[in-house]
Amino acid sequence: MKNMKKLLIAALCLSSLSLNAYAAEISGALGATSQGGLTARVGLGFDWDKSWMESSTGKLTGYWDLGYTYWEAGDEAGGRHSVSFAPVFVYEFGNGHVKPFVEAGIGVALFSGTTAGDQKFGSAFNFEDRLGAGLKIGDTQKVGLRVTHYSNAGIKEPNDGIESYALFYSHSI
Repeated sequence: MKNMKKLLIAALCLSSLSLNAYAAEISGALGATSQGGLTARVGLGFDWDKSWMESSTGKLTGYWDLGYTYWEAGDEAGGRHSVSFAPVFVYEFGNGHVKPFVEAGIGVALFSGTTAGDQKFGSAFNFEDRLGAGLKIGDTQKVGLRVTHYSNAGIKEPNDGIESYALFYSHSI
């Protein structure tokens, strides 16, 4: 737990020093795991301030995401904590005040143990895969649903993996 706090503080400091030129957003999410446990997540996003494939249909953008997640206890493990970092690609549809979007990203995560709920990872280091969809309201707010999967990609056994299904909200700061 003590090392996890140090890692989170170091990651936040590093991100604020190296990414301070980027627009930032803070996010929160509440969700459930595939085994029925609860998750609570806070995140910091740093917009890439770039767009590609712009057309009347929409545009491709992205952001860096640094997150902390609390995982509710399961039968075999107490509550867990994880810190994650991922590049996330976003496709925004349309040009209006309210724009639907989809997002996808693959990153890394470090858990405070080798289990979350009843799932066994084999290692505290895991990969994070995410898919999401929602609405961007103006230039400052987003609301949506996100599915995130964590596993070690077979680096070490066991590799049960775990998913979180969450409702999220973010606001630019």
